[in-house]
Amino acid sequence: MKYCLLLCGMLISSMVIGQDKSEKESSNEFSGSMTKAKNYALDVINKTSEIFSETVYATYYANKFEGRKTTSGVRYRAKKLTAAHLTLPFGTIVTVTNPINGKSVDVEINDRGPHSKKFAIDVSAAAAKALGFYGKGVAKLEISYLPETE
Repeated sequence: MKYCLLLCGMLISSMVIGQDKSEKESSNEFSGSMTKAKNYALDVINKTSEIFSETVYATYYANKFEGRKTTSGVRYRAKKLTAAHLTLPFGTIVTVTNPINGKSVDVEINDRGPHSKKFAIDVSAAAAKALGFYGKGVAKLEISYLPETE
């Protein structure tokens, strides 16, 4: 294994040393595109720094809701990673994290609810299982999402 890595390293270095002027110019173009990629990545990081995050109480859908239509018109499926929220637009992807065990899952908002002042989000059974609170009924979770910009 060490021999292979050493041989690969020598091949790469000999290729770089043996470049003629036109190859070096194209290499500089590649370097320029890499700089553009780094700048783009920084822009994405700066935009995502506007992510909204809060800790809320959550619950999950009861089994009786399986197959029923949600407010958005699609049918609730316990095996899908979906959720209900009172104000977020349908289709919003929300990252839900359980701070107790560090488990995290992305859910799509496709319903309205929960209709209680205590809870901020209802997640599907699959999401509750992935987060590790299925069977407990209630959990204090952190939700984060990128607010809709106009």
